[in-house]
Amino acid sequence: MTSSPSDLSFDAAHRDAVQPGVARTRITVATWDHDRAVPVLKGDVPVPGFVVEPHVLPTTQLFPIAVNEARFDVTELSLSSYMLQVSRGTCAYTAIPVYLARAFRHNGFFTRAGSGIRTLADLKGRTVGVPEYQMTAALWMRGILKDDHGIDATDLTWRTGALDQGIRNERLELDAPPNLSITPIAAGETLQDLLLSGQVDALLAPNPPRAFRDGDPRIVRILPDFPRAEEDYHRRTGFFPIMHLIAVKKDLVAAHPGLPRALFDAFSAARDIALTRLEDVWLGSANRLSLPWLNAAMERTRGAMGRHYWPYGFRAARAELETACRYSVEQHLSRRALTPEELFYPDLLDT
Repeated sequence: MTSSPSDLSFDAAHRDAVQPGVARTRITVATWDHDRAVPVLKGDVPVPGFVVEPHVLPTTQLFPIAVNEARFDVTELSLSSYMLQVSRGTCAYTAIPVYLARAFRHNGFFTRAGSGIRTLADLKGRTVGVPEYQMTAALWMRGILKDDHGIDATDLTWRTGALDQGIRNERLELDAPPNLSITPIAAGETLQDLLLSGQVDALLAPNPPRAFRDGDPRIVRILPDFPRAEEDYHRRTGFFPIMHLIAVKKDLVAAHPGLPRALFDAFSAARDIALTRLEDVWLGSANRLSLPWLNAAMERTRGAMGRHYWPYGFRAARAELETACRYSVEQHLSRRALTPEELFYPDLLDT
């Protein structure tokens, strides 16, 4: 079921009043409530020629809908799942180079205190838990293990399932070769519990496990000084790992070939609004954001990445996308080698 908070609810009469008498096509747009998406969802940034009907869902709910149902006209989409479907020729969407979610991932390597795992190189030969093998966070984390430590995906035994609560399944069926061991955990189990009991040695976690957040000393980060590791990674590679894209249905693009460019422009404007707002909050005389060290975070981000630290567009991201395509093949996700160009609507390759 979709969730539309009251301030993002669809009001067709109000939207139509903005341009009375202009025929426009209604499109459903589904994302999580990222600050860089909300101006489009609320209609503060219009998509010329279209009326946006917003749908706000957490990505754990949205991504299975996107890859299995293609329910929404425009959707936030996992980069890794998208590449997998493109390689199989089964994707109903084409992407635009709006990277709605990016995240550094050195912070997500966890182990059990006393496991003997002190560095990422110590993971070789171990049993590792991950919510979904195909998830984009894991794609980048396995890429780090491969490129920086020589550890292939087949050098590890994989367990998949819920991190610390609920149930989690792969959103798409995998084609794992015989030498790649991927086994779902049993119903009622969590990866956190298996780590604590010694049945898995480490976790690749998109967010810290609940026990770690609660201060349980038995779960520790493999890289305690992860900010330094992530800054070094960015300095060496230039990458700010792309997690999620915006994608639009191919049949809708066929009927409205100008829609991808209109969406790219709208989401770019929405990002600019969000970053300007964040800067205003940062530089305000009173801290309106509930973060005590906001100044430190902003100054560190600007110092490491510059003012334009959340770029959209194809050309500047090509090397990063090429690396993600390589990882997808190396990790036995994509069925064939992909090029970055084939991931996006061709008219946006100039961005």
